Amino acid sequence: MSIIFEQEVEYELPFDEKSLIDRVVNAALDYVDCPYEANVNVLFTDNAGIHEMNKEFREIDRETDVLSFPMVDFTVPGDFSHVEEDVDSYFDPESGELLLGDIVISLEKAEAQAKEYGHSMEREVAFLLAHSMLHLSGYDHMEDSERVEMERMQEEILQQLGITRD
Repeated sequence: MSIIFEQEVEYELPFDEKSLIDRVVNAALDYVDCPYEANVNVLFTDNAGIHEMNKEFREIDRETDVLSFPMVDFTVPGDFSHVEEDVDSYFDPESGELLLGDIVISLEKAEAQAKEYGHSMEREVAFLLAHSMLHLSGYDHMEDSERVEMERMQEEILQQLGITRD
Protein backbone atom coordinates (compact mmCIF):
# COMPACT_ATOMS: atom_id res chain seq x y z
CA MET A 1 0.00 0.00 0.00
CA SER A 2 1.39 3.37 -1.01
CA ILE A 3 -0.15 6.63 0.08
CA ILE A 4 1.60 9.66 -1.36
CA PHE A 5 0.73 12.66 0.81
CA GLU A 6 1.43 16.31 0.10
CA GLN A 7 0.30 19.43 1.91
CA GLU A 8 0.76 22.51 -0.24
CA VAL A 9 -0.47 25.06 2.30
CA GLU A 10 0.70 26.14 5.74
CA TYR A 11 -1.89 24.70 8.07
CA GLU A 12 -1.36 23.26 11.51
CA LEU A 13 -3.71 20.38 12.14
CA PRO A 14 -4.69 19.29 15.67
CA PHE A 15 -4.10 15.61 14.78
CA ASP A 16 -1.55 13.42 13.02
CA GLU A 17 -2.69 13.79 9.42
CA LYS A 18 -0.53 10.97 8.04
CA SER A 19 -1.88 8.50 10.58
CA LEU A 20 -5.47 9.57 9.90
CA ILE A 21 -5.02 9.27 6.13
CA ASP A 22 -3.49 5.81 6.52
CA ARG A 23 -6.29 4.60 8.82
CA VAL A 24 -9.15 5.91 6.68
CA VAL A 25 -7.70 4.83 3.33
CA ASN A 26 -7.02 1.32 4.61
CA ALA A 27 -10.42 1.04 6.30
CA ALA A 28 -12.17 2.16 3.11
CA LEU A 29 -10.21 -0.35 1.02
CA ASP A 30 -11.12 -3.12 3.47
CA TYR A 31 -14.75 -1.98 3.47
CA VAL A 32 -15.05 -2.30 -0.34
CA ASP A 33 -13.04 -5.56 -0.28
CA CYS A 34 -10.33 -4.27 -2.59
CA PRO A 35 -8.27 -7.40 -3.32
CA TYR A 36 -5.11 -5.49 -4.30
CA GLU A 37 -2.40 -3.44 -2.73
CA ALA A 38 -3.27 0.08 -3.86
CA ASN A 39 -1.67 3.43 -4.55
CA VAL A 40 -3.53 6.61 -3.53
CA ASN A 41 -2.36 10.22 -3.72
CA VAL A 42 -3.69 12.71 -1.16
CA LEU A 43 -3.21 16.48 -1.42
CA PHE A 44 -4.23 19.01 1.22
CA THR A 45 -4.75 22.50 -0.17
CA ASP A 46 -6.84 25.61 0.54
CA ASN A 47 -9.99 27.08 -1.04
CA ALA A 48 -8.06 28.92 -3.74
CA GLY A 49 -6.16 25.78 -4.73
CA ILE A 50 -9.21 23.54 -4.90
CA HIS A 51 -11.20 26.27 -6.66
CA GLU A 52 -8.57 26.36 -9.40
CA MET A 53 -8.64 22.55 -9.79
CA ASN A 54 -12.44 22.43 -9.74
CA LYS A 55 -12.53 25.05 -12.51
CA GLU A 56 -9.83 23.37 -14.59
CA PHE A 57 -10.95 19.76 -14.33
CA ARG A 58 -14.71 20.00 -13.74
CA GLU A 59 -15.46 23.42 -15.23
CA ILE A 60 -17.11 24.47 -11.96
CA ASP A 61 -16.03 27.97 -10.95
CA ARG A 62 -16.08 27.69 -7.15
CA GLU A 63 -14.29 26.01 -4.28
CA THR A 64 -15.45 22.69 -2.92
CA ASP A 65 -14.45 20.52 0.02
CA VAL A 66 -13.00 17.50 -1.78
CA LEU A 67 -12.18 16.38 -5.30
CA SER A 68 -11.68 12.78 -6.37
CA PHE A 69 -9.81 11.75 -9.48
CA PRO A 70 -10.33 8.01 -10.00
CA MET A 71 -7.92 6.09 -12.19
CA VAL A 72 -10.08 2.95 -12.49
CA ASP A 73 -13.19 2.81 -14.67
CA PHE A 74 -15.92 0.90 -12.86
CA THR A 75 -19.10 -0.41 -14.44
CA VAL A 76 -20.23 -1.76 -11.05
CA PRO A 77 -19.16 0.20 -7.96
CA GLY A 78 -16.66 -1.69 -5.84
CA ASP A 79 -16.24 -4.48 -8.41
CA PHE A 80 -12.52 -4.82 -9.04
CA SER A 81 -12.84 -8.03 -11.10
CA HIS A 82 -12.07 -6.33 -14.42
CA VAL A 83 -8.85 -4.53 -13.55
CA GLU A 84 -6.53 -7.45 -14.37
CA GLU A 85 -7.85 -7.33 -17.93
CA ASP A 86 -5.97 -4.05 -18.38
CA VAL A 87 -2.88 -4.34 -16.22
CA ASP A 88 -1.00 -1.64 -18.17
CA SER A 89 -3.68 0.96 -17.42
CA TYR A 90 -4.50 0.12 -13.84
CA PHE A 91 -1.31 -1.09 -12.15
CA ASP A 92 2.00 0.57 -11.36
CA PRO A 93 4.61 -1.42 -13.33
CA GLU A 94 7.25 -0.97 -10.60
CA SER A 95 5.26 -1.70 -7.44
CA GLY A 96 2.45 -3.81 -8.92
CA GLU A 97 -0.05 -1.72 -6.94
CA LEU A 98 -3.48 -0.80 -8.25
CA LEU A 99 -3.47 2.91 -9.15
CA LEU A 100 -6.72 4.03 -7.52
CA GLY A 101 -6.40 7.78 -7.99
CA ASP A 102 -6.04 11.16 -6.33
CA ILE A 103 -7.83 12.92 -3.48
CA VAL A 104 -7.67 16.69 -2.99
CA ILE A 105 -9.05 18.24 0.21
CA SER A 106 -9.41 21.92 1.05
CA LEU A 107 -8.40 22.24 4.69
CA GLU A 108 -9.95 25.69 4.75
CA LYS A 109 -13.32 24.31 3.66
CA ALA A 110 -12.99 21.30 5.98
CA GLU A 111 -12.43 23.61 8.95
CA ALA A 112 -15.50 25.69 8.08
CA GLN A 113 -17.64 22.56 7.69
CA ALA A 114 -16.39 21.07 10.96
CA LYS A 115 -17.50 24.25 12.74
CA GLU A 116 -20.82 24.30 10.86
CA TYR A 117 -21.61 20.66 11.70
CA GLY A 118 -20.30 20.91 15.25
CA HIS A 119 -17.65 18.21 15.14
CA SER A 120 -13.87 18.02 15.11
CA MET A 121 -11.59 18.86 12.22
CA GLU A 122 -10.26 15.30 12.42
CA ARG A 123 -13.75 13.91 11.93
CA GLU A 124 -14.41 16.20 8.96
CA VAL A 125 -11.15 15.31 7.20
CA ALA A 126 -11.80 11.60 7.88
CA PHE A 127 -15.30 11.96 6.42
CA LEU A 128 -13.94 13.64 3.28
CA LEU A 129 -11.29 10.93 2.91
CA ALA A 130 -13.87 8.13 3.26
CA HIS A 131 -16.18 9.90 0.82
CA SER A 132 -13.42 10.28 -1.73
CA MET A 133 -12.18 6.70 -1.30
CA LEU A 134 -15.68 5.51 -2.19
CA HIS A 135 -15.51 7.64 -5.34
CA LEU A 136 -12.13 6.09 -6.18
CA SER A 137 -13.83 2.70 -5.78
CA GLY A 138 -16.55 3.53 -8.31
CA TYR A 139 -19.33 4.85 -6.08
CA ASP A 140 -21.16 8.06 -6.88
CA HIS A 141 -24.08 10.13 -5.61
CA MET A 142 -25.71 11.48 -8.75
CA GLU A 143 -29.01 9.76 -7.91
CA ASP A 144 -30.71 10.06 -4.53
CA SER A 145 -30.44 6.32 -3.89
CA GLU A 146 -26.69 6.47 -4.59
CA ARG A 147 -26.32 9.40 -2.19
CA VAL A 148 -28.12 7.50 0.57
CA GLU A 149 -25.94 4.41 -0.01
CA MET A 150 -22.71 6.46 0.03
CA GLU A 151 -23.73 8.27 3.21
CA ARG A 152 -24.42 4.94 4.92
CA MET A 153 -21.10 3.50 3.75
CA GLN A 154 -19.13 6.58 4.85
CA GLU A 155 -20.67 6.42 8.30
CA GLU A 156 -19.95 2.70 8.61
CA ILE A 157 -16.30 3.23 7.69
CA LEU A 158 -15.95 6.02 10.26
CA GLN A 159 -17.82 4.02 12.93
CA GLN A 160 -15.41 1.11 12.41
CA LEU A 161 -12.57 3.53 13.13
CA GLY A 162 -14.32 5.04 16.15
CA ILE A 163 -14.46 8.44 14.48
CA THR A 164 -17.83 9.86 15.46
CA ARG A 165 -19.52 13.24 15.35
CA ASP A 166 -18.92 13.76 19.08
